[in-house]
Amino acid sequence: MTDTDYNPDPHKHPGLHLIALLEASKAVLALLAATGLEVLGPQPLRDGVNALIRRFSLDPDHGTLPSLLNMISPDAVHLAAAAMVAYGILHLFEAWGLWRAKAWASWLGCVTAGIYLPFDIFAIIRHPGWASWSVLVINLIVVGVLARDIRKRHGQAQPPA
Repeated sequence: MTDTDYNPDPHKHPGLHLIALLEASKAVLALLAATGLEVLGPQPLRDGVNALIRRFSLDPDHGTLPSLLNMISPDAVHLAAAAMVAYGILHLFEAWGLWRAKAWASWLGCVTAGIYLPFDIFAIIRHPGWASWSVLVINLIVVGVLARDIRKRHGQAQPPA
């Protein structure tokens, strides 16, 4: 078996399993956050924004935080919770596929992790530090592992020369 041969046995892909666990963790956190939003409602968010406005002695009528405060409503909270549920379900679906070494899951994971990379770079520019760099490195590793899996699968699909 050469480096380009692909073994379809899911147990032969520990990198995919680690990424699946990472994706499942993100899914659980998103679903917990959505549940928290629905249970608590908009008032704790409004209280938090008001506390920030007071803490930093900001103008309570003008600026970004007062604008955000005006947007926090029960409907906005339901919409945010629904978006978090969708995000969580997508990542659970991806984790399930990666755990079983499905090709579509490698593609989905590569694309979704790749989408974050420009934002990770922007975060490093705006807030350089170990946390920003760590997130970028993790996402680069995820993209690299999944791209390698896709490459190996593609190499397997072609007849040997």
